[in-house]
Amino acid sequence: MTAKHSAGIRRPQLGWTMLESPRFVAEAGMLAMAWPMLLRAPRGDGHAVMVLPGFATNDAMTGLLRCYLARLGYAVFPWELGWNLDQHSAGENGEHVAARIEAIAAETGHKVSLVGWSLGGVIAREAARRDHGALRQVITLGSPFTGNPRATSLSTLYELLTGNKVSSDSTAERYSRGHHPLLVPSSAIFSRSDGITAWENCVSATDARTENIEVHCSHFGFVSNPAVFWAVADRLAQPEGTWSPFVPRGPFAGFFPETGHHPIP
Repeated sequence: MTAKHSAGIRRPQLGWTMLESPRFVAEAGMLAMAWPMLLRAPRGDGHAVMVLPGFATNDAMTGLLRCYLARLGYAVFPWELGWNLDQHSAGENGEHVAARIEAIAAETGHKVSLVGWSLGGVIAREAARRDHGALRQVITLGSPFTGNPRATSLSTLYELLTGNKVSSDSTAERYSRGHHPLLVPSSAIFSRSDGITAWENCVSATDARTENIEVHCSHFGFVSNPAVFWAVADRLAQPEGTWSPFVPRGPFAGFFPETGHHPIP
């Protein structure tokens, strides 16, 4: 994605941002009602899954998603690195997250899948670029890993809490290469009605094992929306060493307006 193209990406419209809270409550309500149906989602081999929280949140915010994945039989791990404040939590060069991945792989004897919400997904992709040997796949949920780093409703708060500058050279470098496919299978789940970050920042270039999955969802709904939970379960259920694009099936198919190999916009 070129710098010129990235500059044309704008933060979400104010209306979508203002609707984030009521949409999150509604999606959580749908999740409660849909729980029995969600337990009929595809099930995998029970491998290790680490879930990374979003910016300025901690493991409590991903509790519902982790509970669901555990009910499907996975060995689910929180990230256990406190509040997600980017390098302050993950390590200046991602060393804290790398150590956590290695510890989980050693404990379980299997490769680890990463599921990262928002900033957690950005960190998950960076971890995969650093060392993918212990990783099985990466799933991001509304994660702004490319495009225009200022195209978010939280850019000022991010700078205040982390001390990082979204216009810094390091941030520019991260975003410039962020859309490149990883060396492990990856799925970027995004929503055009995301009220926090521009959806164009949340999609990857695609190849034979890289996809972008569009869903109707709020930004905070990525950790409470039943359709997102179903898609994550579907992706995790694929046997190790195999991969095929996501195909909407089951009771939540209508939440996915389009899917598959979306090109970079």
